[in-house]
Amino acid sequence: MLKQIRPALSVLAFMTLITGVAYPLAVTGVAQLAFPEQANGSLVLDGKGAVRGSALLAQNFEGVEWFQPRPSAAAFATVSSGASNLAPSNPALAERIGKDAQRLAREGQGPVPMQLVTTSASGLDPHLSPAAARFQIARIAEARGIPADSLERLVEQHVEQPLVGPAVVNVLALNLALADNRAIAFHETTP
Repeated sequence: MLKQIRPALSVLAFMTLITGVAYPLAVTGVAQLAFPEQANGSLVLDGKGAVRGSALLAQNFEGVEWFQPRPSAAAFATVSSGASNLAPSNPALAERIGKDAQRLAREGQGPVPMQLVTTSASGLDPHLSPAAARFQIARIAEARGIPADSLERLVEQHVEQPLVGPAVVNVLALNLALADNRAIAFHETTP
């Protein structure tokens, strides 16, 4: 029996070193060399160099003066991220979407984009369509007292065209630019 246990333990130790140590270190090294930004979490920095979040994760913004991301069923918590698992026929989902649509609706703007009232599968989608970002311009312009065309230009500057799929806007990057442009937008409105 010892003849069988010793080789089995040797193979276990060898495979543990290969798959548990060598392979993860190799993959991490290649990722750090080839894709350092992505390997370190795609961090978004503010104008002072402080980490404000990740370009890969949505986060909540309080107040009408900010662009809002898609709703999150997990309250933007990364550990418990996920969808609400409510079926389209569930009255609770229809009620929540109805309330959100009423809260976001503005006279003369047309229907609220679905992205602003429905959650993504992960609950942490950091992107909106340019149309969903533009829908929020009137509210933000009113809250900040700045011209809507300034916000329109800001949204246009942040439209990204991924390799596959439709154009998107990263809400965190857009809000950081909005925070940085606070003084510029103020000067545009003064005579």
